[in-house]
Amino acid sequence: MGDLHIARRRKSGGSLRAVAGFTLLELMVTVVAAAIIAAFAVPSFQSTINNSRLASASNELLVSMQTARIEAMRYNRRTVVCLSTNPTAGTPGCAGANATNATGFIAFVDNDRNAAFGAGDLLLRRSTLPANVKVIGSSNLQSGVAVTFRSDGFARNATNQTYRAAIDLCMPVKRPSENIRRLFLGAGGRIVIERASTAANLQCVAPGNPTS
Repeated sequence: MGDLHIARRRKSGGSLRAVAGFTLLELMVTVVAAAIIAAFAVPSFQSTINNSRLASASNELLVSMQTARIEAMRYNRRTVVCLSTNPTAGTPGCAGANATNATGFIAFVDNDRNAAFGAGDLLLRRSTLPANVKVIGSSNLQSGVAVTFRSDGFARNATNQTYRAAIDLCMPVKRPSENIRRLFLGAGGRIVIERASTAANLQCVAPGNPTS
């Protein structure tokens, strides 16, 4: 009886040895294969993330612009979309000269017609910018990348003239190569988005004013 028990244990032990782990060579091949896959996958993944951030920011700005334009006609009031350094605050404000430090943007009905959000104004939307996304406007825009829509739905400057402008949402990165989403604001209030790329130095610079 005892000998039979020992034989079974040996058989069981032999079975365990038959399914031993990987050899050193197999492990090395696996590590090399994983490194090769990562070398291709990581840049592609980073490009996807950056594309998503640019798309999210540009779409949100587009919606804010469209909302402000519609509400200007609805309320028969001026509306403003501007960059903000504190878009999530209880009383957010326009960035003005601090536009380079902006962390988002706001859209509001400018009831007191001073191009600044205050207690008597109606906040329409607020948005925060994704990490590493910079917003730069062309020279036709007001200080701090602010756009004012009048009650006719047209974007107008301080002298009540319609204008054309461009706003870049830019990431100073190599991936994706088209690292800019450019919003064109037409004289009639029409807004379109196009893709663009920075120069080789990856610097985000102000776009030119559109001519048509």
